[in-house]
Amino acid sequence: MPDLPHELTRLYERIPIGMRLGLDPMRAACRSLGSPEGSFPTLHVAGSNGKGSVCAMTSAIAKEHGLRTGLYTSPHLCRFAERIRIDGEPIEDTALARFLAIALDVQPELSFFEAATLAAFLAFREARVDVAVIEVGIGGRLDATNVVPKPLAGAITRIALDHTDRLGSTLVAIAREKAGIAKPGVPIVVGPMPPDVRAAIDEVARDHSATTVGVDDVEAPTVIGLAGEHQRDNARVAAALGARLGASKAAVERGIAAVRWPGRLERVGTFLLDAAHNPDGAEALARHLRGLGRPAREVALVFGTLGDKDWGPMLDVLAPLAGTRVYVAPHGASRPPSDPRDMAARQPGAVVEDTAQALRLASEDRERLVVVAGSLVLIGEARALLLGLPRDPPVSL
Repeated sequence: MPDLPHELTRLYERIPIGMRLGLDPMRAACRSLGSPEGSFPTLHVAGSNGKGSVCAMTSAIAKEHGLRTGLYTSPHLCRFAERIRIDGEPIEDTALARFLAIALDVQPELSFFEAATLAAFLAFREARVDVAVIEVGIGGRLDATNVVPKPLAGAITRIALDHTDRLGSTLVAIAREKAGIAKPGVPIVVGPMPPDVRAAIDEVARDHSATTVGVDDVEAPTVIGLAGEHQRDNARVAAALGARLGASKAAVERGIAAVRWPGRLERVGTFLLDAAHNPDGAEALARHLRGLGRPAREVALVFGTLGDKDWGPMLDVLAPLAGTRVYVAPHGASRPPSDPRDMAARQPGAVVEDTAQALRLASEDRERLVVVAGSLVLIGEARALLLGLPRDPPVSL
């Protein structure tokens, strides 16, 4: 473990507990601290892809609406403090250490994610936020964030095959888990879904006395601060959530135009960093690349994934768009990486030892667009290297 502040070191020691699915430990810890999760209004966002972007857009809308806003997301790209934001800014280090200490001391058996979530609730309570936008970690029904009592609204973005070992092997099964954020009387905004997936979400919502509303009739703002055609659907979801806050159309448009969310089709010089980490995300990235109209000879791909990812279909859709391919194992994650040699056997390319070497090799021709994708861990590592940013160890649970 690198040299970290004391409370972060204590938090990282909880990683072996894993991403525990179940609410009882979290509920008990919250009760011990006066139920901070119920001290501010919330918007609760689940989904396989796009939920982080929707949360960032919704937070920006709330800020434009004049609300003091908390934002809780995961994982972090470079620094842990990115996960807990107030009015768009990462929590200050001293405050983070104080809230982590309280969360870690209240119940020794809390997992990494549970303790981080509890620290966010404590921070938002002390900051007296007007609304907190809360991103689900994994699934929804048994995710630690699902202790929030009655959100103003919830949302479910795109559903894709991801975390199938814990959420189910079909889109319908995964959708049912994510729809478990439904609570009596709470409206759930639902992004575009196949009919059977939407039907499963509607059924779970009805069972919880919640309602669902689609976004087909929601007009996406003309200017979206995040690149990619897929962000139009995310913007519709965020606009619907903004309406639940009472935000004006002008505030919605300003927020979505101003939003920034690192690692999502983010340009850093000649590099394009994208958080595509499952086949659905890779398809969205591929559509964006095709839309750029660059021939494959002018594109290089730096690609690496963690070992539990279905990297084959991702690589098959991205590799043909890049004349140069460099494969690397993401470094420092809490889960083992996929073997880059297997990737090179499937789609020929160079295998290198580390991300710095991969970026150098891919960018030897300065005319190339270098696309970095496959894992948020890889994106965080590349972003820190390219921008000279400090970096806490990545956490992938």
